Amino acid sequence: MIRVLIADDQALVRAGLRTMLGEPDIEVVAEAADGREAVRLARDHRPDVVLADVQMPRMDGIEAAAVIMAELPEVKVLILTTYDRDEYVYRALKAGASGFVLKDIDPAELVRGVRTVAEGDGMLAPGVTRRLIAEFAVRPAALAPPLPLDRLTEREREVLGLVVAGLANDEIAARLVISLATAKTHVSRILSKMDTRDRAQLVVRAYESGFVRPGSATS
Repeated sequence: MIRVLIADDQALVRAGLRTMLGEPDIEVVAEAADGREAVRLARDHRPDVVLADVQMPRMDGIEAAAVIMAELPEVKVLILTTYDRDEYVYRALKAGASGFVLKDIDPAELVRGVRTVAEGDGMLAPGVTRRLIAEFAVRPAALAPPLPLDRLTEREREVLGLVVAGLANDEIAARLVISLATAKTHVSRILSKMDTRDRAQLVVRAYESGFVRPGSATS
């Protein structure tokens, strides 16, 4: 059972999200109306996933994500917002969030996102990866130590490039003509070797380290 905490300052939105997440394997254990309450309830309930809106009173969703991830690293945070502004994407991922989705996302995709994040992977909504790339296009290169690429095999480097380009595991499998299980294994090994918790963090590190230049990722 995936235990979820919903954080949004609008009661109607929280009710809608609870309905959308009405799946046999998902349980909404608590609801918060602001970021500070989200942090408190996360401490109390230790949910698997916190679904947090960006704009909330007292403490926004990104600030709450940073506190939750620092205190409860086992808890995953999925940022939900009506906005897709670049600074929100970057701030959310840097704060430790495992994903970023827009409120106009299809309900089935939201459910898939919660499941994906709960399993330890990252979730980037369509278009978010491109916006993240655009953000790094105006930032100085090599802001972080280079990735230890010598740990990767040639195939794993190829897979890493596709992950950075925003391809999901099934798309990677189709592109490389390998099984889905093999694609998942490659991604899992890359995350372990690169000391990253999920593909969202891996994408950030790849651009910060200069491994991939904006515009050079495989599309």
